[in-house]
Amino acid sequence: MDKTIETLQQWIDESERVVFFGGAGVSTESGVPDFRSVDGLYNQKYAWPPEEILSHSFFAARPEDFYRYYRDKLIVKGVRPNAAHRYLARLEAAGKLTAVITQNIDGLHQAAGSRNVLELHGSLLRNYCSRCGKKFDADFVQDAADVPRCPACGGIVRPDIVLYEEALDSWVLEESIRQIRQADMLIVGGTSLVVYPAAGLINYYRGHKLVLINRTATAYDGRADLILHDKIGEVFSALK
Repeated sequence: MDKTIETLQQWIDESERVVFFGGAGVSTESGVPDFRSVDGLYNQKYAWPPEEILSHSFFAARPEDFYRYYRDKLIVKGVRPNAAHRYLARLEAAGKLTAVITQNIDGLHQAAGSRNVLELHGSLLRNYCSRCGKKFDADFVQDAADVPRCPACGGIVRPDIVLYEEALDSWVLEESIRQIRQADMLIVGGTSLVVYPAAGLINYYRGHKLVLINRTATAYDGRADLILHDKIGEVFSALK
């Protein structure tokens, strides 16, 4: 077994409050596009850049174009949890992992069996009427002919995700900070740590087992206690 894998396994075995903080790289192995990879959504050409389309002001001004992009690019059908999702669910079931903090909006951690999942950017699986608050499932939005509207009040039904120009949910943010502060081991995986305020959360970690697992280097590599530049699914598959 590789020395870094041996160290990672040893630290997990010794720890009692492991927290995992993950980004898009956790789901790319399930076939979900990475927004910032070379072939990701941020490098494709549209009439507007993705950052603009996925903003609150664009959604309010051009809902038809927002939902055209939403159905074309954000909805990826048939995806299933991969080895990383499944390992984290097992780690939680074993009483080792206290929380998964994710920047992803695909719900794959819950599909794998994880229970305490803190979704910083919301979820595409939840939707609500922007006028009356009535809740709807993903199929209602996906199957709408154009802009989905609430049958009760006529308001636009939107996905429960955090758009650009919108603040993170205060409870989710505070609970994420609490979990990281109390962690005796923090594993950060599949994220380039460039999206704030989410990336800044790891600054709340007070321990000495900060593990970074990412295919490329990050700005936080110099602070890590252990670094693995590999696919996260392959790393977790090597663990018991």
